[in-house]
Amino acid sequence: MLRNNFKQICLLVCMLALVSFAVIHAKASYSFKLHNKTDKKIVKLLASPDGDDYGEFDIGEGIDAGETATLEWDKSTDEGNCEWYFKAVLEDDDNTSPVKFNFCEKNLMLEIE
Repeated sequence: MLRNNFKQICLLVCMLALVSFAVIHAKASYSFKLHNKTDKKIVKLLASPDGDDYGEFDIGEGIDAGETATLEWDKSTDEGNCEWYFKAVLEDDDNTSPVKFNFCEKNLMLEIE
């Protein structure tokens, strides 16, 4: 009986470890830093895998001139390209030129000028 209880306890511990790993992995996300080198607030950040079709990247209420913000990729892009194009919409509705970044690099810092 003691041996049977020991097996059940070991099985329970293994299941809890697997569930904990899955929860931790599910919450893990890829973050990167973006530095606004312009003299205006960035009000929108646009991202594109091909440089043609852009979607809006959530930056909250914007990124002030000179500020560096930490942003997170959406998990839906986990299997996507390493290289992405970014451009910013500034507070005066000007767009910056698109810049290509490689997100497979560690400690990536995007600089928008």
